[in-house]
Amino acid sequence: MAVKIRLRRMGAKKAPFYRVVVADSRYPRDGRFIEEIGTYNPLKEPAEVNIDAEKAKSWIGNGAQPTDTVKRLLKNAGII
Repeated sequence: MAVKIRLRRMGAKKAPFYRVVVADSRYPRDGRFIEEIGTYNPLKEPAEVNIDAEKAKSWIGNGAQPTDTVKRLLKNAGII
């Protein structure tokens, strides 16, 4: 089982809002997930990112792989 930290799209059409979730890589993008660790709103200026640093670090420590976009968000937030 490959665990990923990725974005789960929420919000309306043309108005995306994302939740940062930990999910099995086999589940669909907006499907089942293990835990929600934060949010990302790209429509705000500047983009609004709220990620629980402790949970993110513990999941990465346990072998969860962040997607490219989530990795960029974590770097910008100073978590990794």
